[in-house]
Amino acid sequence: MRARERAADRRVTAAGLWVAGGFLALAVASAALPANLRMGTWLPLHLALAGAASQAIGATLPFFTASLLAGRPARWELRAAVQVCLALGALGVTAGVALQAPALAATGGTSFVAGIGLLAVAAFLPLRRALGRRHPWVLAAYAVALADVAAGAFLGTLEVAGVVSVQSDWSWLEPAHAWLNLLGFVSLVVAGTMLHLYPTVVGAKLGSGRAMRAMVLGLALGAPLIALGYAARQDLVGRSGAGAEIVGAFGLVAYVVAAWRSRGRWTGELAWRTVSIASLGSSVAWFAVAVAVSAGRVLALGPVPVAWSLAPIGAPLAAGWMAQSVIGAWTHLLPAISGGSPRRHSRQRAVLGLAAVPRVVALNCGVALLTGGMTLSAPDLVAAGAFVVAMMLAVGLGLLLAASLAPEPGSDEPQASRTGG
Repeated sequence: MRARERAADRRVTAAGLWVAGGFLALAVASAALPANLRMGTWLPLHLALAGAASQAIGATLPFFTASLLAGRPARWELRAAVQVCLALGALGVTAGVALQAPALAATGGTSFVAGIGLLAVAAFLPLRRALGRRHPWVLAAYAVALADVAAGAFLGTLEVAGVVSVQSDWSWLEPAHAWLNLLGFVSLVVAGTMLHLYPTVVGAKLGSGRAMRAMVLGLALGAPLIALGYAARQDLVGRSGAGAEIVGAFGLVAYVVAAWRSRGRWTGELAWRTVSIASLGSSVAWFAVAVAVSAGRVLALGPVPVAWSLAPIGAPLAAGWMAQSVIGAWTHLLPAISGGSPRRHSRQRAVLGLAAVPRVVALNCGVALLTGGMTLSAPDLVAAGAFVVAMMLAVGLGLLLAASLAPEPGSDEPQASRTGG
């Protein structure tokens, strides 16, 4: 029974990553629409974050908690319900706002909030029969992140539903909504996952100590305090949250650097490892940039509407941090969670590692160009950066598709060598 449950758990995780890839493709395609149709950066960002990032989180979070705790995973039906609610929610909100259909947008927001509730149940069910360590710091990060998005998504749902009191105060509540969802939910879940995923990928022991505690405490306190500072117009509260957010971001950087220094020495499948390790490491660097800019503005100006701007942080957050962390995660996870023999998994790793260094370098150069162009209001830089990022994401999705569809090698093929894990 346990083996069948884990197999179903893997299939739902793989399906969720597929759907996340689909949302990412939609986000890339929407960026080519005229500015008035995509509402500036609103549509691509919401497809990438509420769509792709949330789908990836919904797919992997229960899988990670079950694996970490050595507990019985949630039933596949519950896992599937999470993915359906989140997908319908993201599609409903984006379509409703784009088509100016408040009822559709509100229904989508309600579905999304329901999906978050189901995700919390699925993620923490393994605690009931956990056989391994409880990993309280990781679980605390996940719990706060889910509370953040429940509040942030509910606030956004009220706005798209046309609640007058929320809409009239939206210039102050929009930054609170953004901080809770972008830097409270998505970033805290990804950062919490880095605590065990990055050491696993580089072959180091799961870390502990001051860097980990600083990361979890800083990021757990930062976004809610900043959001409260905006909503209640409390300057000291908002600035305190900004300081906590910066401490948390650089705590994560210190944690990743420590894991890298104690990494294992791999001797095989280096291209595949390069994509996953470099993508995850680069994503953390871009996260630190985004936090330094966004929280730095709150520290300098206080929690006021002018302190919030997506222009300098949209590319680092969406493409640098979240898209790259998803790429790093699926590159590492796909061979582990897909069916088939070790030879098929080896073939998948070979496909996922194609052109490893050029892909990683090009994507990060594209993020840099896009960030500079949006910050400086330079259309040529924005166009160049957007083109490079779109091409590299398309290549990544194509390789994911090719690896997923890789056939089982024939029985007459020699066994692929597997070294270094």
